[in-house]
Amino acid sequence: MEGGAYGAGKAGGAFDLQTFVRQPHTVLRLVSWVFAIVVFGSIVNEGYVNDSKESEKFCIYNRNRNACNYGVTVGVLAFLTCILYLALDVYFPQISSVKDRKKAVISDIGVSAFWAFLWFVGFCFLANQWQFSKPKDNPMNEGTDAARAAITFSFFSIFTWVGQAVLAFQRYRIGADSALFSQDYTDPSQDSTMPYAPYANEPEAGPDIGGSYQQPANAFDAETQGYQTQGY
Repeated sequence: MEGGAYGAGKAGGAFDLQTFVRQPHTVLRLVSWVFAIVVFGSIVNEGYVNDSKESEKFCIYNRNRNACNYGVTVGVLAFLTCILYLALDVYFPQISSVKDRKKAVISDIGVSAFWAFLWFVGFCFLANQWQFSKPKDNPMNEGTDAARAAITFSFFSIFTWVGQAVLAFQRYRIGADSALFSQDYTDPSQDSTMPYAPYANEPEAGPDIGGSYQQPANAFDAETQGYQTQGY
């Protein structure tokens, strides 16, 4: 991208919604956003089953309330994180400072990798607890599809967040292309140097070979100069 830094053009350009939506990292964020909704929505709506013997509800994942709480918490926080970084992607081309762009891309790498790890833990946790769930605890098979959906989309979320981390790392490697990155793109507040004003070339005086001679203004001056020459 001409004049671009960290995968975006110069600051101050017009926002193009179609171009923004077609970007790979935008697509992955939207997909991750949908997956997060599916995970925490499935657990909240059908992840708690009524106990026939007791009046309270229990978690469908082996009656382990921590499993349901983990799935809901990770899903909600991932949902909010996707919104936050989508807003950052919209604002990113308007950032004029290269240092600020670099910080944003580095944070994207770290956050995406962190969420990929959390989704990996969540998938293993939910799948393990679902494996040890007893059929007699849920004879009516209530919420079975929702429980499996939460596990499945937790698994898919691992790859979407890994993909975001990889794309962010590629943007970090691109950096600011010194060959295409013009100087006027940098943040004016970071530049303390001022250009010098051009100076006018003045003609140099030539050597005085024979000495300069001024013609006397009148006859009196000529006579006076003659006396001075003869030593009077």
